[in-house]
Formats: sequence, structure tokens, C-alpha cells
Amino acid sequence: MSELSEAIRSMVEEKGISQDLVLDTIRQTLLATYRRKFGTDENAVVTFADDLSSVELASRKVVVDEDNYYHEATEIPLDEARDLVEDAEIGDELLIPIDPKSFDRISVQTGKQRAQSAIREIQKGELMQEFKGKVGEIINGYVQGEKDGDLIIDLGKTSGYLPRKNQSPKEFYQKGDKIRVFVESVKPDERSDKNIRVVLSRVATEFVKKLFELYVPELVSKDPSIEIMNIVREAGYRTKVAVAPRKVDADAVGTCVGLKGNRIQLIMREMDDERIDVIKWDPNPLEYIANALSPAKVTQVYVIDQAKKQAVAIVDESQLSLAIGKQGMNVKLVNRLCDWMVNVMTQDQFAEMDVFKEARDKAESFFRDEEEVASEQPVAEGEDDEMMLTDLPIDAKLIEKLHFYDIWSVEEFINLTDEDLAGMHEEGHDLSAEDVDKINEIIRENVDIIEDEVEGAEGEETFACPNCGHPLTYGMTECPNCHVGISFEEAEEENEE
Repeated sequence: MSELSEAIRSMVEEKGISQDLVLDTIRQTLLATYRRKFGTDENAVVTFADDLSSVELASRKVVVDEDNYYHEATEIPLDEARDLVEDAEIGDELLIPIDPKSFDRISVQTGKQRAQSAIREIQKGELMQEFKGKVGEIINGYVQGEKDGDLIIDLGKTSGYLPRKNQSPKEFYQKGDKIRVFVESVKPDERSDKNIRVVLSRVATEFVKKLFELYVPELVSKDPSIEIMNIVREAGYRTKVAVAPRKVDADAVGTCVGLKGNRIQLIMREMDDERIDVIKWDPNPLEYIANALSPAKVTQVYVIDQAKKQAVAIVDESQLSLAIGKQGMNVKLVNRLCDWMVNVMTQDQFAEMDVFKEARDKAESFFRDEEEVASEQPVAEGEDDEMMLTDLPIDAKLIEKLHFYDIWSVEEFINLTDEDLAGMHEEGHDLSAEDVDKINEIIRENVDIIEDEVEGAEGEETFACPNCGHPLTYGMTECPNCHVGISFEEAEEENEE
């Protein structure tokens, strides 16, 4: 095997560079040397032997009249051409071999520098391509050393950097230790033209997610039965992972924890025994908050301000410190996991809060079973707590028309007279008879209305609930027996003769 083919084989096998890139590097090196000597490489031709045992550099030149001026780099006079080819004629093109030994030292040095630079760029490009494909994945390495708190990790073909901020404060490594790391980013190393900078992490939530996917196959199977909804972590202290089933019969928490906790113990061991709470995700935010406060047991959760997502979790005195956690860390993680501001307190502490009764009643209604809430009907209430038209499934354009005429509640609408309706025909806000019929139909479907047919019904007169038959008195907004919503409508006096 020739020296050239041996060098090519070495670069392909040892440096991991493809043969085409090696040949192109040699070609570019020779062209750079040629260009340095002749000022151009447009007419230079590089050819390799079939077995790569040799390479030739030639100059393509046009035969010209020797009596005229000619360009030495691209043209050759006729008499010199015929010394090479006896029957050469003016206008012919000849490939004239170039002896690399004829190049001056500077031209050769330029070619070498070009080759070295090209090889470095090729290696760098190949490394970039390889490790960019590993971004977002977990890889193994060995601790190579430490510099200013950052760990240098041997990744085989290159080194990675595990910055101090990406290290768990609970973990400690020595040179030569095997380490599993998450590839956070890959970019060119600004301090070196031949290296790349692979930034690693052991604190990223994605690191935790990948560990779960590694040890819980049900998360990544062709048809996953469970999924991770959210992860929050305070590295070195605690991690909370919210999981949910994708199939009706799947036990998301049990699947992640494993038989006798074997799966979660393996994951915790990878994280240097950091505590991990696997939480059952729930679409009901109050149930979700109660679950998230694990390992503490929650008695009740109240909504204080739904718009601002503020809630209070009630726990027994014995559970208070556990629910809050060291330096409030547990409840802080809950806030991030559930995206709610949660305050943890005992029942006595909650009773001392200056919370309006209406707010507490509203909080309790959030915690009722979905079936119980679904069974309740909308209620058209009295002046102090009327049912709004926007509480019903009325088209937004009709709502806009009613608001134009200052009609906001169900009771205001059902008390409109024919004369009132006849006056609602302003341009752009016309309330047609068809519109009125639609609104009446929606009210009938969603609100039970009792008509008071007796004058002076505000006295002791009683009425039967249309739903269960229980006695009612004038002014009630809800049946005390079945809790269906009630609205009284005074009938027109039947005194017309």
C-alpha cells in the first residue's frame, strides 16, 4: 500500500472522516498550493489513481503563437507545446503535469496550512453533526477534571462541560467517576477553532423526564398508557412529577412507582437519592392541589380568588410543617406544578381569615363532586342575586342587543311588556319577534319559572315545586327539598271584564 493510500485509510478509520471528504481535502490542498504559485487555480486539474495509490496535479493550457504575448499560467507557446506533443496546433488544450517539487517553500507551506485547517473543520463539522443529534438526550461520560467549579466530562470523541449551575448541590464527583448527563446544547467553541462546546446538565427537568422514560417503558411504547403532564424540581431537595393515564384502566402513579417501588428507587438512585413525589394529575385544580401537596395529607382545598388562581389548602396541625416543607420548598413546588398560589394552613387558621362568606361558599362549590354540580339547574334569583342572561346559552349577538336596551337579568327580560318589546327596534340593535322567541325558549329550557296567580302572594300563600312537589312560598329562589332553581313571575291581574 502506497504512502498516500495509507494516509487516506488512517484519516478515514482513526479520525472518522469520510473518504470523499479526505480526497476533497487533498484536492483543495494542492489547489491552494497551485494558486499560491500561479495566482489562479481555474486551470488546475487534480486526479487520483483508481487505487488511490497516487495523485497528479496538472495544468490545462491553451497552445498560442510563440510570437505573441502569452499568459504563463494558462497558455503555452507552440514551440514548447510541440516539445511535449509533436502534432500540437495553435488552439489545442494540453494537460501539462506539474511537479510539486517545483513549488517554492511558501507555496508548499500554504498548502499544508490549508490542509490542516480543512481537516480541523471537517472534524469539527462531523462532531457538531453527531452531538447536535444528541441534544435533549441522556449520554454517559467520565469526569475528566474540574475548572472553576465546572466539571469537564470525557464524552469519547470530545469533552463536555457541566457548569456549576447545572450540578445538583447534593452531588459530588471525583476524577474518573462515571456520570450520566443530559445534553443541553451544542455549539462551536469560540475559544478553539477545532473543538465544539457541549453543555451538559443534571438539574434540568428534561433530565428527570428522560430518566422516567428510561425506566418506565409505558411512557414511550408505541401506544403509551400513561403520560407525564408536568415536572418541577428543586435540585438536591425534591422533584414532583405529575402523571396521568391515557387509557381508562391505567394506574399512572403505580406504573411509575413500580412493584414495591422498584422503578422510582432506580430513578432516585440516578439522582443521588433525591426525593421524588409522583403525583396524580387531575383536571379539577382543587383535587390536583391536594394531590400535589404529597406527602402531606390535605383535608380540604378552598378557592379564594379564581381569576388570580389563589387557593387555601387545609391540613391537620400535625401535617402543617410537612405540607409547607423546609424553607417553604414543598408548597413552592406545588405552586409551580399546579400554576396556583397555594397557602397552607390549619382549619383554625383559616377560620380566622377575613374571608367573605360568599367567597367561602364559592370555594366549597368548587370542591363538590362534578355529578352534584352538573345536576344543579341555573337559578333566576331576586334583585340582590339575579340570574344574568350571560349565564344562559344565548347567542352573543342577542346578548349585545339586550344590553343595549339595559336588559341584563332573566327577571328583567321576562317582565318586559309587549309595549317594551315594540320599542326595541333601534337601527343595528333591532330585537325581532324571532329573537324574542329564541330567548324565551332558552329560558324555558334552563330555568324553572313559577307564575304567581294570586294577588298578595307575598303573604302566607304556598305553591308546589314543579320538580318534586315540595311546598314553596313567594320569594324563594331554590326549592329546599330538591334544590332546583325557582323564579316567581307575577301574573297579570285578571280583572278585565
